[in-house]
Amino acid sequence: METPSLTYAQSIVIARSPDDLYDMVSDVTRMGEWSPVCRACWWDDGDGPRVGAWFTGHNEAPDRDPWDTRSQVVAASRGEEFAFAVGGVWARWGYTFTPVAEGTKVTESWEVLPAGVTRFEERFGGDAAAQLANRFEAARTGIPATLAALKRAAESA
Repeated sequence: METPSLTYAQSIVIARSPDDLYDMVSDVTRMGEWSPVCRACWWDDGDGPRVGAWFTGHNEAPDRDPWDTRSQVVAASRGEEFAFAVGGVWARWGYTFTPVAEGTKVTESWEVLPAGVTRFEERFGGDAAAQLANRFEAARTGIPATLAALKRAAESA
């Protein structure tokens, strides 16, 4: 399989503190407010933003049937980083918060992990590379849209 790019990241500066932005992003119940794909998230078993916690997200995209994913928080350091792994091991989504003169540089990143590549190979066989390329394209267009929406929400609050 010719492996497509499995990582993507982009940053934006938002005129809010790292703690404020961490609080927004780590409240996964708000993710549907700015993500172009995620429509809703909820904490499993009433949990919250701590390493090891699980949440479920409901996603919709024009080219796919709606789907739910379970994700596990893998980094939760207020004002610094919030990250989760889809399926616990398949793909990592992360947000880092770096203070700058204008507020905070927020970087959103996406990475398909080795277990995710294996999962795509098992699930899609010969079409795995094309499916992974589709996911890369969704991240490439979705991350800047998410960051722009986060900026609008944060700066209007």
